[in-house]
Amino acid sequence: MTQSTSSASSLDNHAQFQENSSQSPSTKWEEQQKVLALEHICGVFRVDLRQMRSLRLFFSDEACTSGQLVIASRESQYKIFHLHHGGLDKLAEIFQQWKYCTETHLKHQVSDEKTCMQFSIRRPILPTSETHPEENMYKRLDVTTWLTHLNECGQVEEEYKLRKAIFFGGINPSLRGEVWPFLLQYYSCQSTSEEREELRVYKRREYQEIEQRRLSMTPEEHKEFWRKVQSTVDKDVVRTDRSNQFFKGEDNPNVQMMRRILLNYAIYNPEMGYSQGMSDLVAPILMEVQDESDTFWCFVGLMQNTIFISSPRDEDMEKQLMYLRELLRLMHPQFHQHLVLLGEDGLQVLFCHRWILLCFKREFPDAEALRMWEACWAHYQTDYFHLFICVAIIVIYGDDVIEQQLATDQMLLHFSNLAMHMNGEMVLRKARSMLYQFRLLAKIPCSLHDLCKLCGTGMWDSGYMPAVECSGSHLDSESCPYGGTVELQSPKSGNEGKKGSKTRDVFTFRK
Repeated sequence: MTQSTSSASSLDNHAQFQENSSQSPSTKWEEQQKVLALEHICGVFRVDLRQMRSLRLFFSDEACTSGQLVIASRESQYKIFHLHHGGLDKLAEIFQQWKYCTETHLKHQVSDEKTCMQFSIRRPILPTSETHPEENMYKRLDVTTWLTHLNECGQVEEEYKLRKAIFFGGINPSLRGEVWPFLLQYYSCQSTSEEREELRVYKRREYQEIEQRRLSMTPEEHKEFWRKVQSTVDKDVVRTDRSNQFFKGEDNPNVQMMRRILLNYAIYNPEMGYSQGMSDLVAPILMEVQDESDTFWCFVGLMQNTIFISSPRDEDMEKQLMYLRELLRLMHPQFHQHLVLLGEDGLQVLFCHRWILLCFKREFPDAEALRMWEACWAHYQTDYFHLFICVAIIVIYGDDVIEQQLATDQMLLHFSNLAMHMNGEMVLRKARSMLYQFRLLAKIPCSLHDLCKLCGTGMWDSGYMPAVECSGSHLDSESCPYGGTVELQSPKSGNEGKKGSKTRDVFTFRK
């Protein structure tokens, strides 16, 4: 078992279980010194569970024996214990018994003292009614399956079927270097093997020309480029994925390769330049593709042709967050209502910014994060699958936020402490299920109209388009620009015309 704590929020190591009031002051002092010495030497600590805000057990395996124990104080301080080799199930039994005894004791106790403890167990299993009907029908794409998608010329015969297979099953890591360029639109699915080789030669020359432009800058141009781009790139690349074997060690040529790709991209796209976090995006592509020119053009495709990532510019992020808020209003109205009660700060959903900007890379281990990237890059039925992943995380791990009415800063700390401790596979299954349920809706708010409009072929592949319902006022138009109809409110409603009166639960699972 290993233990981790948040950097600025470990529990007070001096918290004590209630001591016997009959002990003398000197005896209590001696006991405290022994505890402090034990904590210092062995890392042992004590907490009074009655003073804790929540106790959560997150199982990470289907056998429900391993996972994390998360203890949170009233001050949003956390202790996280990782049980890698079983035993969490036994601990769950003990805590369930303790909770029963505590509730029984409080029930018969006449006292103003109330426990703040919230206890729950999260298991990595979704009910059948909450999974996509095609879940588990597709295996991971391997070489044999990949070849069945190609004809004798090397063209992808049915792109939609390939994207669907990747969406549900993912790609074998050994095949990513060959398949990712298709997903990132470096290669066309209609291209033959010979055409792709010709393209690589042509693009390699173009990449060399871009690099030559960078290297031939005048001293004044180079000084400005260093100030705006290179100084930040040089700081970021040396601390990106350095624990990964591909980037480990001093003077690693792969780190220098990543540096050149990012610097050359700033030359290729000066308007975008370089933003912190881009190194986190290009590093996995370089590790899988393992060719500088090919990685560069895959990265260009990622930045140009997907909505999975967003630049830090306010208008880009705000559009993403607006869609996310609307999806939450439909799919998790209780959480959305909590955000509304928090006001403008809550509706900014600050805890989601890193998820979107870095594509969940800081929230899940690499294997799970890359699996999510592939599901998003597949563009199966939506260009915005990453927002369904955000909603799935909130649905699975956001109960504490609602139950304890966490403030904005506490909510940010809550989700930050869950980073690297969530079950990525369960989140993916939940997100796929929510996309499926979204497509069953008879009507969608006009605020999500463009979310569907931007999707490619296959979003509404049955030919059925949901009705559009106007979800609010439009500043530039008296009527809904999407032709949305307004649902008349009941005359009995006392909230008619008030802000937020249209918040309602229109999203339910259909069996």
